[in-house]
Amino acid sequence: MKKLATALFAAGLVASATACTGSNQLSTAETCERIQSVVSSPANNAGKTGMNRLANQIRPIHAVASDELKPALQSILEYTDEQAKETPDEAKLSELQAGYEQAGSTYSQFCS
Repeated sequence: MKKLATALFAAGLVASATACTGSNQLSTAETCERIQSVVSSPANNAGKTGMNRLANQIRPIHAVASDELKPALQSILEYTDEQAKETPDEAKLSELQAGYEQAGSTYSQFCS
């Protein structure tokens, strides 16, 4: 009886964990709306703190973003993470700059 109860309990945990990890992917329009609300805040454009705030607000959107915008958001996150460091690696920033600019083009393409 104890083994059956343990097995049922374990099965319940697995089922609830699976339910929590279900995909709630946003449409492209929904992703655009959420990104727009983040980038429209002037506080997200002020120095290292703004870059840090921007990255932290984009992370949850990236997790559920549409397939069209997910790569662009990844590029933005990589760039803002490097930019927000105490001493950013200038070589890495220049390498990431192209992806960051392409992300802006992609955003304009899908969200205009």
